[in-house]
Amino acid sequence: MNYSNKLVLITGASSGIGEAAAQEFAKLKANLVLVSRNKEKLEQLAKSLSKYNVRILVFPCDVSNKDQVIEMSKIVLEKFDKIDILVNNAGFGIYNTVNETSIEEIESQLATNFFGMLYCTKAFLPSMLQQRSGHIVNVASVAASIGIPKMASYCASKFAMLGFSEGLFHELQGTGVGITVVSPIMVRTNFFNNNSFNKMPHYSSISLSATTVAKAIVRASSSPRLEIIVPQFVRIAVWFKQTFPYLINPIIGSIFKRSLQSKT
Repeated sequence: MNYSNKLVLITGASSGIGEAAAQEFAKLKANLVLVSRNKEKLEQLAKSLSKYNVRILVFPCDVSNKDQVIEMSKIVLEKFDKIDILVNNAGFGIYNTVNETSIEEIESQLATNFFGMLYCTKAFLPSMLQQRSGHIVNVASVAASIGIPKMASYCASKFAMLGFSEGLFHELQGTGVGITVVSPIMVRTNFFNNNSFNKMPHYSSISLSATTVAKAIVRASSSPRLEIIVPQFVRIAVWFKQTFPYLINPIIGSIFKRSLQSKT
């Protein structure tokens, strides 16, 4: 795809995967709308991307707030008429047992990770359908397919994202609009800065850089596929878990139990 003068809106753009995705799209001469709650970091990113000579709009917005998303979408569409690619990337996780996680903490993860994606999709999908072009990229996780102990709430938000995306994928057939989910394994970002992750190993030998995932997002933005798992070989593990859950689930539970014991 020729990204020159295409408009890409990225949520959670102020750091990590979102920041790296902004870099990759800017290199391809795409214009950008950078969305995050942190205005200062967005402005710093916009400044660093100015060398690519692309149009950049910084828009502070909490995607978990429906009214803020509606207002943001109205202003963006009035200014640019349309967006070509929507990257729903905003998200965070809390590492704790369900019993010890408050209802408010569970709700906050679902509000940002799932409902934030839903609000943005609903806000921009009608214009995409009207122009009969566009692509939605939802950044999920392998945790959308495999339940992880002490991350049940995060997994729920990503399971929901994948299921919603699959249903919408079928609805969009023949409309000119596409949707693709990018599901990476562990990524080396500030995702793990939350204090709840203090007793969890943050990275493994196969953890990914944010740039690796960002490049997958660029590929996804013109892909006919429903889901891209990064790295690709992890798809085998997901297939085994879904096909032979009675064999794989005890193994997963045992691995995480040993990991937790080694950290206590």
